[in-house]
Amino acid sequence: MVRALPPTEFLALDQVVVDVRSPREYAQGHLPGAVSLPMFTDEERAVVGTLYKQQGRDAAVREGLRLVGPKMAGFVDEARSLAGAGPLRVYCWRGGERSGSMAWLFDKAGIGGVSTLRGGYKAFRRTVLDAFPGAQRLHVLGGSTGSGKTATLGLLRARGAQVVDLEALAHHKGSSFGAIGEAPQPTTEHFENLLWDALRRLDPGRPVWVEDESMMIGRIKLPDAFYAAMRTAPLWFVEMPLEQRVARLVEDYGRHPRQLLAEAIERIRKRLGPQHAKSALEALEAGDLATVARITLHYYDRAYERGVSGRDPARVHRLAADAGALDDLAARLMRTHDT
Repeated sequence: MVRALPPTEFLALDQVVVDVRSPREYAQGHLPGAVSLPMFTDEERAVVGTLYKQQGRDAAVREGLRLVGPKMAGFVDEARSLAGAGPLRVYCWRGGERSGSMAWLFDKAGIGGVSTLRGGYKAFRRTVLDAFPGAQRLHVLGGSTGSGKTATLGLLRARGAQVVDLEALAHHKGSSFGAIGEAPQPTTEHFENLLWDALRRLDPGRPVWVEDESMMIGRIKLPDAFYAAMRTAPLWFVEMPLEQRVARLVEDYGRHPRQLLAEAIERIRKRLGPQHAKSALEALEAGDLATVARITLHYYDRAYERGVSGRDPARVHRLAADAGALDDLAARLMRTHDT
């Protein structure tokens, strides 16, 4: 028997979830952890949709059946492989024809306990967006580029703190160089889904540490309500000597192709200034990555200070740190009165 569940119940189940929308819809955004098993290809979906608009539902259903018929056995085989001995959750865009039809097929094929999402992915998105104004109490870890913020967040997590790594979710480190060595970024829509999923797994009664970010992480835009919460949250700003930060950046980026580094410098040419950009590119060509780092840090340090200056000074806590003692830094942060 197939059950149509509201989002709260559907999302609470610990079962394999199958997205039967088209590949393009799935790529735009999907339930975290969902497996793509598209009923139609992108092209097939366009054909069925056009028929629905031009000739009505009956014509669209007939064409859909013609397209799906030869694929039904394959759908069942894949669903059985995914489900194992357990039930399945299935969803489409609005929780209508596609998920209902696939759930019916799975049920008839003996895959028990199939559930569909009432209202579909559209209802799930409402759940996601409605959650951000009530985001958990945030603690923000800031600091100039190269001060080991991501590593410190990892040490905080190892000590039992609640941490959400925004840059890991976004596949981007936040600067012009931030995409180097990273997987392609998700869409902003899917990033919101991933952020919602990360937050819902945490204890709302305890603070959540995040790294200080601008509104944009690469091409990803942070949810307005979440970004507003970050800007008003207490900020712990790590201050680390310049040469230690230079050494970290050389270690982090020195293994990547010089062409990618040159492209990153070109992207901030106007902000660096033409002479500084020229000097950075010449240093890069000469293999002097430390000089490249010093030149670009001059720009990024000013940008970070501008960001800090826009916060309530009473909520900014500056901490001197040493690159060789990040575990000590994490321990100090864990001892803060509000943690």
